[in-house]
Amino acid sequence: MSVILAENLSKMYPVAVKEPGLKGTALHFFKRTYRQVKAVQTISFSIEPGEVVGFLGANGAGKTTTLKMLTGLIHPSEGRINVAGYVPFQRKSAFLQKITLVMGQKQQLIWDLPALDSLRINAAVYGISDRDFKTRVGELTEMLSLHGKLNQPVRKLSLGERMKAELLAALVHQPQVLFLDEPTLGLDVNAQVSVREFLREYNQRYQATVLLTSHYMADITALCQRVLVIHEGQLIYDGSLDGLVDRFAPCREVNVELARPHPAEKLSLYGDLESVEGTIAKFLVPQERLTRTVAKLLSELEVIDLSVTEPPIEEVIGRVLRSGVAS
Repeated sequence: MSVILAENLSKMYPVAVKEPGLKGTALHFFKRTYRQVKAVQTISFSIEPGEVVGFLGANGAGKTTTLKMLTGLIHPSEGRINVAGYVPFQRKSAFLQKITLVMGQKQQLIWDLPALDSLRINAAVYGISDRDFKTRVGELTEMLSLHGKLNQPVRKLSLGERMKAELLAALVHQPQVLFLDEPTLGLDVNAQVSVREFLREYNQRYQATVLLTSHYMADITALCQRVLVIHEGQLIYDGSLDGLVDRFAPCREVNVELARPHPAEKLSLYGDLESVEGTIAKFLVPQERLTRTVAKLLSELEVIDLSVTEPPIEEVIGRVLRSGVAS
């Protein structure tokens, strides 16, 4: 049974329209008119228990709006949602016990107090016993390498330590479903790696379901085998990362170092010649012709070195988001 189910989910916002000038201001004040902006348009997907799914899209594509509907912060205009057996916007206590939402640009810890004080407040809100609280904080502190940090005022923690403490606060009630919106935003490389490792370990240890949005593709490639891609409010891809690469970047890059230079006219017979500099040639070859092309290069030319690479995932995702098409 799916732990997250969205069917024909849509969200529209009324936006006031104002004409320029004094007349427009008067009309806007006394007789306001609106246009409907579609933030999310009839998207459907399901996520199974324990999955870690990346949610990708450009700024304004509808990612955060979707997360807010899934967590019950806003009501959908159309469609049906079920998360962990509950309708999110009803905001039932049992539902809130099963989910958490972490937003990289927002904080819940009290700035001037030690993080441990904020954690105790969360424990009281969720009705966690002192024994369970001590056990859970101990486990998460070890997983996040926060020993000796929780008794310091939050303002004295580094950005990376603060983000880890925010994660601890969001997970102290052991939620079943994690909605993570840019959890590594603004962190340095080492802190990003640390947060990714923690999320991987948390998923494996507790079999938590994770829906992750991030502009850092390293977060997605490190944690997610499946991705959802949203463009202008519409879901344009739902599948594996490898499948997205195969579908949208069907060519592979073949780099060849030859024993001696060859004219470009001759080399272009082996494939789409992207560049040639002296004895170094670079080809773009469709995947279905890759084996045959490589065999031909090795048999007909004196090759010193040959490598085959896939296009960087950042480049592939960038193409998808720019075009709005993943087919």
